Amino acid sequence: MQYSRYSEAALREALQDTPVVLIHGSRQCGKTTLAQTIGMELGYHYISFDDDNQLQAAKADPVGFVQSLPKKTILDEIQRVPELFTSLKASVDQDRQPGRFILTGSANVLLLPKLADSLAGRMEILRLRPLAQCEIAGQRPIFLEQLFRGDFSAATQRTAFPRLGEALAGILCQGGYPAAIARRIEKRRSAWYQDYITTLIQRDVQDIAKIRNLDSLPRLLALAASQTARLFNSADLASPFAISRPTIREYLALLEQIFLIEQLQPWHSNRLSRLIKTPKMHLADTGLACALLGVNSKTLWQDKALLGQLLETFIYQELRKYADWHDNDLRFHHFRNKDQVEVDILIEQGRQLAAIEVKAAATITQGDFKGLKKLKDACGEQFAAGVVFYDGTSILPFGERLFAVPISILIPHATTANAPQYFHDKA
Repeated sequence: MQYSRYSEAALREALQDTPVVLIHGSRQCGKTTLAQTIGMELGYHYISFDDDNQLQAAKADPVGFVQSLPKKTILDEIQRVPELFTSLKASVDQDRQPGRFILTGSANVLLLPKLADSLAGRMEILRLRPLAQCEIAGQRPIFLEQLFRGDFSAATQRTAFPRLGEALAGILCQGGYPAAIARRIEKRRSAWYQDYITTLIQRDVQDIAKIRNLDSLPRLLALAASQTARLFNSADLASPFAISRPTIREYLALLEQIFLIEQLQPWHSNRLSRLIKTPKMHLADTGLACALLGVNSKTLWQDKALLGQLLETFIYQELRKYADWHDNDLRFHHFRNKDQVEVDILIEQGRQLAAIEVKAAATITQGDFKGLKKLKDACGEQFAAGVVFYDGTSILPFGERLFAVPISILIPHATTANAPQYFHDKA
């Protein structure tokens, strides 16, 4: 099944005024499908560097290869041919017509020192992540708009949201990769993720870095999965390996470069003291994390601590996907101080701040709002709203601009029949 991607609008806009558009994100998240969907409509020629003949031709003569390309071309998996970037720059400088090239990359080429500045001022970058739940359902969310308005009042009397219960574990194990979702049997989805991990490490990693201890990467990635939604500590991740800490840090940077892990930076403010400055780590996808950890929906449901970690990563990643389509620039952080007061996710929009806590439980108490209240008191009018996600059935006010919100608000197929105010039908 082919899903509508809400990054399509941003891609179309960028092609109207920018010579090169790069769509990057983890392998198999849908970059090629998105590029080809637009490219077929607009008359683009398609070349994939997964084709070894094209790859070798481009490497042998990058200048001639680029000169031979049609005016409108898609170059798929561009990270495999870093030699092309200088030639692409020269070609664009000769003809800056908008929409000349659509590039896709399964590695963050901007982190490669030789390429970081090659297309500066000539290229727009779109990040594509695995499917959001709303893309799977084909409906657009408006949660972020309501969050920054601090207005859930219209829904506080509704009881339209289902409690997910054990189904929540199934959603986390499914993840967001289209090819995995297409497999209806959980065991077959897990097999897809295992093959995916093997392919990434044997192929994509080797494309961008020649490392000696290749067999350490799957174990390191599995260890990282067990630490998702926790403070990033390279020493803890290095301890099981007979590899130096600097090398482990290099490997983690490599996993970040191919979009498998990411760091959520801490929030800083002169209004609050004793803040911890350590980033959090999140896996790119909870389905991938479950496969790495060898858990299925049943065993995950029984492990409440792991369920809580993966739920936090799930909500963080869903909101990052929403932010990719949001009209305004959003910045994500976490908050923790040395007194162990914390907030899982902070989102800044200009001078506004919204804060989010994540609980897997079906009940909620005033104590769950401790961190949100501290931020609200410190930030005053700049504090838009604070939300505690929980597995309940109602949106409940817990004070001015503080709300308990059901997790199922982010799962359109579970809510849209009775709660249409949180989603628009796809345009």
